[in-house]
Order: sequence, then structure tokens, then C-alpha cells
Amino acid sequence: MILEYFMIFLLVLMLILAVYVVETKDLLAAVIASGFISLVASIVYLYLQAPDVAMTEAAIGAGLTTLIFIIAIRKTERYEK
Repeated sequence: MILEYFMIFLLVLMLILAVYVVETKDLLAAVIASGFISLVASIVYLYLQAPDVAMTEAAIGAGLTTLIFIIAIRKTERYEK
């Protein structure tokens, strides 16, 4: 029962973060929020008993992709026009 509420909380959190990513003009904040979406997705995968997918999502989605986007934003402008 408590795990079901926790999953609903995680899914609602992912939806809120996704709306924030789309609506914000600050590109760095959007990239960090998308990294948190990947981190929450890896927790969901772990709950669904897919630890290999969870580890891959955490390493690639939350880690490497976020880092590459942050490096790209540092070389360009931070705010969307």
C-alpha cells in the first residue's frame, strides 16, 4: 500500500518536472530538472525489478547526458530568447 503511494508520488513528480522543463526559459535549470527526471525514472525501474535498466538510466540518463548538456550550455547562452 505504501509502495503504491510512493510510486504515484514519483510519477506525479516526473510529470511536474517535465512541465517545468518545457516551460522554463533557463536552459541550465531545464537540464538539471531533466536529469532529475532520469533519476526518478531509474528509481521507478528499480521498483519494477529491472536493476540493470535502472543502473543504465542513472549512469547515462542522469549522469552523462546531463553533463554533456551542461558543457554545451556553458559554451552557448544560458537563457532562451
